[in-house]
Amino acid sequence: MASITIRNLDDDVKRRLRVRAAEHGRSMEQEAREILRQVVGQPNAPRNLGRAIHARFAAAGGIDLVPPSRGPMRSTPDFD
Repeated sequence: MASITIRNLDDDVKRRLRVRAAEHGRSMEQEAREILRQVVGQPNAPRNLGRAIHARFAAAGGIDLVPPSRGPMRSTPDFD
């Protein structure tokens, strides 16, 4: 297993880590390991953009869009 040392940790951050560890019945070191495990422990699968957009707006329900009216195609330009 690897070890790390964290230097220049703000006193307030250390205090909050100590309080959080006590709330969970762990040492500060165990709490820091658990936080790191949760945040960087498992690689995230790549997100599918279409599914992410659908998930965000699914609760709003769908809408029906009226297709634009189409006319005849224009003739191709002549560059002579």
